[in-house]
Amino acid sequence: MRRTTLATLGAVALLALPLAGCGASKPADTEPIGKNTIAPVSMSVHELQGATVELVTGQVLNINTSSLAVDSYTAEVAHPDIAEFTPGRITDTAEFNPGVTALAPGSTEVTMFNEQGGIQPLTFTVEVTARK
Repeated sequence: MRRTTLATLGAVALLALPLAGCGASKPADTEPIGKNTIAPVSMSVHELQGATVELVTGQVLNINTSSLAVDSYTAEVAHPDIAEFTPGRITDTAEFNPGVTALAPGSTEVTMFNEQGGIQPLTFTVEVTARK
């Protein structure tokens, strides 16, 4: 019986070794991972016509193109110093939605066009505020 108890205690000790440093706290001067991350704003093309989208500098508007191809949209940004359009694309392994990145405080109009024809241009406003 004594050998079984010692063997069990030894096995438990071996299993606990990898967890030994898990309870250590991080130094007070380090920032948490992701502290400066800004979540994107996601909207469908159906929601954008005539809308005003509020972003902070560095934030991205992710545009869901619904049933239309992600790479079928182009856009004109009235003030490219305020916001930048990134076209959607398709790679071998992934699809990326089109988007608008907030660059500097201000307001700009964005007009999106779809190459599939018969679709009215999509116009909306992006208002960018400074990141706090």
